[in-house]
Amino acid sequence: MMQALGLAAAAPGLAPAAASKQWPITEGPDTPKLAMPYPMDEAGARRVKQIGVTHLIGGGSPRLPWTEEDLRARVQKAKDFGLTLYNLMIGGFNRAIYNRPGRDEDIENVIKSIRAAGKAGLPVIEYNWYAHRAMEGYYEEPGRAGSGRTAFDYAKMKGLPPLESEGAHTLDEMWTNISYFLKAIVPVAVESGVRLALHPNDPPAPESRGSQQIMGTVAGWKKLVSIVDSPANGITFDCGVTREMGEDPVETARYFASRKKINHMHFRNVLVRKPYESYAEVFIDEGVVDMFGVMKELVKNKYSSTIYPEHPRALDYDRERGPIRGYPGGGGYTGDVFDVAYARAMLQAALSSM
Repeated sequence: MMQALGLAAAAPGLAPAAASKQWPITEGPDTPKLAMPYPMDEAGARRVKQIGVTHLIGGGSPRLPWTEEDLRARVQKAKDFGLTLYNLMIGGFNRAIYNRPGRDEDIENVIKSIRAAGKAGLPVIEYNWYAHRAMEGYYEEPGRAGSGRTAFDYAKMKGLPPLESEGAHTLDEMWTNISYFLKAIVPVAVESGVRLALHPNDPPAPESRGSQQIMGTVAGWKKLVSIVDSPANGITFDCGVTREMGEDPVETARYFASRKKINHMHFRNVLVRKPYESYAEVFIDEGVVDMFGVMKELVKNKYSSTIYPEHPRALDYDRERGPIRGYPGGGGYTGDVFDVAYARAMLQAALSSM
């Protein structure tokens, strides 16, 4: 009997029992970590902790320049709730984006904010660089069993004139402006131990109120990280946006993760009718993105930053409890629970398979 038990696992075609993973498989310092943007209060902390999330990201940017005192208080508040504040979105530097008088002042405020983040222990700063965000093309369409999808149709906004506050900008202008910006701030980020994550253009419209978009192609993402070649100069990789542009999310994840250029990640699924112009954000389990393939690439390339299972679908259970703010067809906490559960299953399966 002892011999049979000892040798059974070594039989041809069977993996040794000792080689199996110890369950439950959990996130750790060297694995990706699921993160959510919930209020840092007792109720918000309970909600994310109940679904196993330990890391927070923030979309509400403090006023520039950030201060070490304020950021330390935010980091500590999350810690007091048993959570880690990992990523904050920074904004408020439009003069730098559009190369207007005062851009150096804006950049100096960003530099001060990066230094404050480093001293306060905030690992990642996320930001946008839109000439214009093509929100006018969004609308709600019905999903399975009457749930809500967030759909996009470029025809709804094609030809809209530039806004006076933004103007119209070419790719060359926007590349010149962000190159100036990155060359000023990336060295400071390196010194401060902070990594930067530029979010792609979402929606990735071909032209947005007269302006072209530097982060509306994978080629643009590659160019961005090459301007200043540093782990501090990275992107927010969004597998949904990747497919919206007609690109392969698995291959794209491999390219950027293998080069350590992903500093944050958005995990969502889409159905695409026409790349760039017509698509719908759908339940995370029903789109055309190979979600498991993407997760395996992240794990294989030892990505250890945060993954945000974003843009929950609108479910009756959430709608019955009051109006849902955000994107048309977007959901609330119940949708978040569904997305987090699916993402954790993908993550555990990927970690188990390596």
